Amino acid sequence: MRGRDPVALARVMDGCPIAGLSVVTEPIDFGGDIGIITRVRPVVGVPILCKDFHKEVCDIKAAAAAGTDAVLLTVCMLDDGQVTELHLAAGRLGLETLVEVHSVEDLQRVVRLGIEPDILGINNRDIIVRETDDGNVSLTERLAPYVPAGTLLLSESSIQGPDDARRARDAGADAVLVGTSILGAADTATAINDLVEVGWR
Repeated sequence: MRGRDPVALARVMDGCPIAGLSVVTEPIDFGGDIGIITRVRPVVGVPILCKDFHKEVCDIKAAAAAGTDAVLLTVCMLDDGQVTELHLAAGRLGLETLVEVHSVEDLQRVVRLGIEPDILGINNRDIIVRETDDGNVSLTERLAPYVPAGTLLLSESSIQGPDDARRARDAGADAVLVGTSILGAADTATAINDLVEVGWR
């Protein structure tokens, strides 16, 4: 949240035409805290995504208890059994899953396992190096043709502004998940509205 009050920031975002709010809760590499969700949940009406490295069912249960609506499953950090187990556990708890891929191989695993994510995310940056690489929207453009028809597709990271959002949309993405460029903007609401005005299906 870059030193800002997460509740105040969430209120501003909730006042914009967004589909949901992503809350980073991973504490070690990204400085998050599950407690942010418990603080934000009462003041926003949109769904909340718990963005963390969920690896065990207890992680999914903790997210649900905090008041989240969806959880992130990062395919490259999980084995086949974990992906399947966590996806099923989330469903039993009434949570949606954002199943995140970064390569054709990741995507092929999801298809092979027969998992039908609520949302399939293409992370344009490499989470293994904590998104410190110089990935860009070209990864969404390369992977989108391999995404099964009818899948709700989200392009994540490296969305610097409307031009990147437009590229993701034109590649087949139904939405974008944007963090850094919005948090760094002088006017949060204007930055969000500029992305929305790109026009989405």
